[in-house]
Amino acid sequence: MDGSVPAVIDDPLVAEAVHDTGIRRLQRAYADVVNRRAWAELAQLFLPDAPVVIDRRAGEPLRLVGGPALGEFIGSSIEQFEFFEFVVLNAHIAFPQGAGAGTAVCRLFMCEIRQHQASGRWTNAYGLYHDRYAFVANRWWFAERRYHSLARHGPELDVFPFPRQPGIEVPGMGSRGDR
Repeated sequence: MDGSVPAVIDDPLVAEAVHDTGIRRLQRAYADVVNRRAWAELAQLFLPDAPVVIDRRAGEPLRLVGGPALGEFIGSSIEQFEFFEFVVLNAHIAFPQGAGAGTAVCRLFMCEIRQHQASGRWTNAYGLYHDRYAFVANRWWFAERRYHSLARHGPELDVFPFPRQPGIEVPGMGSRGDR
């Protein structure tokens, strides 16, 4: 992979809109891969050495590298579901060095809608991704992804506090992220 940066776009607002759209397309491609359970396609979304940290709020966070490893983990985790839908709820993308620098960060809120095969029970899980993106080979890739569970159904609804130090700073956190 080359270390290309985006083509120069003279208008900073246009550059930000163009690159914001590219990153949102990447996020939607991720959701599409997960919903179709097409794990091999994750290699086309993540840089090969992209660190992935999964904090399920139970034990130590799981540490993986690259899309294929993430696909193996998700695939085995959701085998228990007859129905599984990954939904992006909101994403705040920022370009701390400017839209033309070839890097970006994001805070993405998501929901999983699930039906368990064995019981037929429907549950939801809510989470937060802190992402780092890189513009390489003329497109955006996941360069790093950190997941934090926020809430999920068990016998009851388990709710977890907002992560104090997510590991990837996204401008615009405000007082909620400073707790």
